[in-house]
Amino acid sequence: MKLHHLVRSIACAAVLGCVAYAADAQIIPADILANARATGVIRVANTQSSPPWSLLDDKLQVAGYDVEVAKEVARRIGVAKVVFVADSFKNFVDGLKVGKYDLVMNDVTPTPEREKQIDFSAPYGVEEFRIFVLNANSDIKEKTDLKAKRVGVTTGSSNETWARANLKESDIRTYDNGGFVFNDLANGRIDAVIVSHFGGMKYATVNKLPIKEVGKPLTFQLSAAGMVKGQPALKSAVNKAIADMIADGTIDRLSRKWVGPQYDMIGDIKEALKQQ
Repeated sequence: MKLHHLVRSIACAAVLGCVAYAADAQIIPADILANARATGVIRVANTQSSPPWSLLDDKLQVAGYDVEVAKEVARRIGVAKVVFVADSFKNFVDGLKVGKYDLVMNDVTPTPEREKQIDFSAPYGVEEFRIFVLNANSDIKEKTDLKAKRVGVTTGSSNETWARANLKESDIRTYDNGGFVFNDLANGRIDAVIVSHFGGMKYATVNKLPIKEVGKPLTFQLSAAGMVKGQPALKSAVNKAIADMIADGTIDRLSRKWVGPQYDMIGDIKEALKQQ
């Protein structure tokens, strides 16, 4: 091939690559809420692999606490249909900023770092994060025992942020998929996992894994709906929907269904807000 043909081919490939890379990016409407009401559709991102918040059920349908909350929020803000977009925690912020979806609802904590880039609704969930190890592990009983240990976390999650800030002498290993981190724990590739009490226990039960949680809760984290900045109508509508769902018992009903019959989601949200 002649040089100029080769250069042109490389240039074309580069352009096509850029087009492919930008394929998910969309023009963000000036008013996302008005657009969603007009089209009858709102796009909500979740991992679909972080039970009990979002998962695929035995019929491969998206299910979970955040999924049902999202559907109810959509109904209350006047949008008929929710299209769930599967993505990973590490992509959620950028996905919102390029218009890949309108909301993120998957146990996402409104941290100061994230709030610099995107907006959050009022909280609709809260959870404790714990240390999980194999049942046979007798070395790790609390946070101080994680020194020099291999600790698994979900990439881009608040678990990772907390672990990197508080476990500086541990070997932090990240996973895009919440399921893979437990597989590596079971196979002995890592020594411990930091994940929510609910997510860890649910995953252990469903997959019959010989794991246990140890020590006191490491951190107590709220979750809220994430959205691109500059959408006051959307934020106000979602906040009202969540407030009404807390007041009329919907949040309590959904949390007891998905997280556990004894779990007081509303009470723990209030307690977490007091500690901020």
